Amino acid sequence: MKKIDIFLQNTLSGEKEKFVPLKDGEVSMYNCGPTVYNYAHIGNLRSYVFADILRRMFEYNKYEVRQIMNVTDIGHLSSDSDEGEDKMTKALKREKKPLTLEAMREVADYYFGKFKKDLKELNIKLPGHFPFASDHIKEDIELVEILTSKGFTYRTSDGIYFDTSKFTGYGKLGNLNQTADTESRIGANLEKKNPRDFAVWKFNSELGYEAPFGKGFPGWHIECSAMSRKYLGQPFDIHTGGVDHIPVHHNNEIAQSETAYNVPLAKYWLHNAFLNIGDNVKMAKSGENFITLKILRKRKIDPLVLRYLFLGARYSSSIQFSWGALDGAQASLAKLREKVKELGNGVSKLDSEVNSKPSVKEYKKKFLAMIDDNLDTAGTLALVWEIVKNDDISDVDRKKLVLNFDKVLGLKLNKKTTVKIPENVKLLVKERDTARSEKDFAKSDELRKKIEQLGFEVKDTSEGTTVNPLKT
Repeated sequence: MKKIDIFLQNTLSGEKEKFVPLKDGEVSMYNCGPTVYNYAHIGNLRSYVFADILRRMFEYNKYEVRQIMNVTDIGHLSSDSDEGEDKMTKALKREKKPLTLEAMREVADYYFGKFKKDLKELNIKLPGHFPFASDHIKEDIELVEILTSKGFTYRTSDGIYFDTSKFTGYGKLGNLNQTADTESRIGANLEKKNPRDFAVWKFNSELGYEAPFGKGFPGWHIECSAMSRKYLGQPFDIHTGGVDHIPVHHNNEIAQSETAYNVPLAKYWLHNAFLNIGDNVKMAKSGENFITLKILRKRKIDPLVLRYLFLGARYSSSIQFSWGALDGAQASLAKLREKVKELGNGVSKLDSEVNSKPSVKEYKKKFLAMIDDNLDTAGTLALVWEIVKNDDISDVDRKKLVLNFDKVLGLKLNKKTTVKIPENVKLLVKERDTARSEKDFAKSDELRKKIEQLGFEVKDTSEGTTVNPLKT
């Protein structure tokens, strides 16, 4: 069957391109995964929701997806410029564990388990494999030796570095030139020949792995090059990650992989924008804006509310996070699920044409056109709302359409709500809504207090009034 055209924004070319797979009917995809030294925050998790939607879109289009997501448990320093403390070592000190490779893996396994739980709660399909960096030292060493044999590395007192001046295409991802982004690196290491040179191996005589060129750890960038090639071959179709990976991490991957093997690393490079909090500041573990799914759960917020919030914007657009925005997403998702529930449980084929406007088939074409156009998730959400409100289509077909589209959106729109609102609380909420509509705000506040005394809270959103158990 002829595939429908899919278009993706390729950071490598700077253009939206028609997707043409390297192998017909198959997509090979590498997602830059977590560094497992702490819990993932919700800004991190946007990358994985994006990768999941990308995978689901391809599967909806009948492609077989080979998906790999790495797990960094060694070698990632606190600075992308090969400076600062190793993040896993930092975790060992924080948790008062011995500075050993065994303890490092123990910490990694713990936080990886929490990460997988987060993925499942966000309804993210697990990749085919999660390769750990510490399990691929042999492949890292082999790659460093190839680069050295070709004359692209040099030795300093603290490691083996890649000479970026010898790779003429350095900085081509994101169209960075040779002089851009150098200020942050100048002076960091006076032994570097060029500010952009990066470590492929860092020496550590006490804690590390034995190698022909000295005991230590692989560079963070070399790990991804080695693991992606091992599991997907080179080139592979798609490489994803956050926009912060473009200037350093991903350009470094390209430089060392193409130098070593004389072929591109990946054909398409896709990057998601930040989740910002406060004054357009990206969420980070090092800041005070460290919000995890655990915090959401304590506030009795379904993690899929966060997924809904993410889908309200295209992956390449930044999102401004606020608790108000999350409350709005919670209200919208609850209302959407309620509308889907109201459509009943009948059975029919998803092809009735009756006299619906638009027809079922037209809605399916619209959905495909949107999701295949660089993952227009905001458009598809709007389309789902249009469908549930369209009385020209039978309830049965509306429900089947929406649940069919949810195979890509992953919002579990057929999920049954478990929170029951007592009838006396419902009556008070209805009375309060009437008071608000009559602008009797004193009575509205009095009714709110009565509702809270019964163990529930009300929130007024653009989608209407929501009622939830009080957070403890």
